[in-house]
Amino acid sequence: MSLFTDPRWGEALAHLPDYLGNHVRVSLAALALGLAVSLPLAILTRNRPTPRGLLLAFASIVQTVPGLALLALFYPLLLLAASVTLAWFGLSFSAFGFLPAMLALALYSMLPVLRNGITGLNGIDPALIEAAKGVGMTARQSLLMVELPLALPVMMAGIRTAAVWVIGTATLSTPIGQTSLGNYIFAGLQTQNWVFVLFGCLASALLALAVDQLLGLIENGLRHRSRLRSVLGVVGIAALVAATLVPTVGRSSGYVVGAKTFAEQYVLSALMRDRLQAAGLAATARSGLGSSVIFEALKAGDIDLYVDYSGTLWANQLHRTDIKPRTELVAELKTALAKDNITLLGELGFENAYALVMPRQRAEALGIRTIADLSAHASKLSIAGDYEFFSRPEWAALQKAYGLQFRAQRQMQPDFMYAAVASGEVDVIAGYTSDGLIAKYDLVTLDDPRHAIPPYDAILLLAPKRAGDERLKTALQPLLGKIDIATMREANLRASGNDANSSPDAVARWLWEQIGRR
Repeated sequence: MSLFTDPRWGEALAHLPDYLGNHVRVSLAALALGLAVSLPLAILTRNRPTPRGLLLAFASIVQTVPGLALLALFYPLLLLAASVTLAWFGLSFSAFGFLPAMLALALYSMLPVLRNGITGLNGIDPALIEAAKGVGMTARQSLLMVELPLALPVMMAGIRTAAVWVIGTATLSTPIGQTSLGNYIFAGLQTQNWVFVLFGCLASALLALAVDQLLGLIENGLRHRSRLRSVLGVVGIAALVAATLVPTVGRSSGYVVGAKTFAEQYVLSALMRDRLQAAGLAATARSGLGSSVIFEALKAGDIDLYVDYSGTLWANQLHRTDIKPRTELVAELKTALAKDNITLLGELGFENAYALVMPRQRAEALGIRTIADLSAHASKLSIAGDYEFFSRPEWAALQKAYGLQFRAQRQMQPDFMYAAVASGEVDVIAGYTSDGLIAKYDLVTLDDPRHAIPPYDAILLLAPKRAGDERLKTALQPLLGKIDIATMREANLRASGNDANSSPDAVARWLWEQIGRR
């Protein structure tokens, strides 16, 4: 079966109305906001060198910030702003998804609009402006009737550039909760579904090309005084917006199931969504969220439920560094979460802890069975972790407990780490105990005799607004305590495949079949 006859193209196409619609809406809203801010600023500063230079310098600096970082920065800032408005005025708003994405993308759109706006206005022949004054026009009339019409073609070129930038960068908004075409790319990378990755890239590129051509039609119409071309361009953009709105009219999302940025979470969110739908409850999944983002989203009620891990919450949310027995830790965690009205519904039955992982043959050759053994060799070895591991408390705890100092450390997309350590590109990885790739690549997890890493039981959390929702609890009850580590490893191994049966939805169905047999 070739890539282009893969049945997963049909699955990707089924998600297109939702992903494309959300992508277009956030992109156009950001572009509109960027234009509303940038064009007046370009007009006000065009003849003022100092403010103009400062404004262009600010917009240029924004462009140097990586898109994902800029998007992520807005989330904590808006969380703070929401808490302040709630405390002072009794008003709150969601810092999740659309708003931070729109604001960050609007900033990204400013530089080409400002630069082309100022260039277009300052490039007008001074004789024409003098002629406008000579016939009695005021400065405002001259601007509206002479300068802006003449500068508009140059300004439109800047708007086209901004539109392409915004549409491309919007694919990075998935980790902060904004559904977009980036959902294909993030999910595809985490589950090795290259059909999704390719589909997301193609869809984003075609959307950017279509919008650019429609704006180019408007620009061409303005440049050649062709009202027909300009109208066709405007109608085309309006039709694109209308087409993306149609699939969402009258649709209720119901419960929102969150998921973090790795395959196991995609599978578990699909499993919970399916269980809710089987109980007659409307539910959708919101995937690809960062660890801190997803917890705050649950706390704020932007998502209704998700699976987290006891050790993650213990270290990241409670900021605890002491390690307690599993039962005691979960009990304290449940009490602490209840203070924020978050319900710890129960444990799923397996643990997915961080673990240092090596190829079995290499570990045996060096006589390494534990992390304590590894510490004697670490200075000659390299280690790889996921994007957040080396900034997490667990890594600091491991270094403190064992004095680990590696020759080099690298960050990788999780699935690639396993292939990298198996091929010898790195010597050690910070893997996950429930990952099926450990068996696939004949790797071994090193024991942690000093218990630097806390327990990581998979636990199901409910948002404050769902604390008394008995229908929700009843629908999820069959999952509690029913997924053992061997079953979850097999599910994760299936999700790491590269065929139609490895999609999160397919693996979730398989997992439910295993649960139903118990």
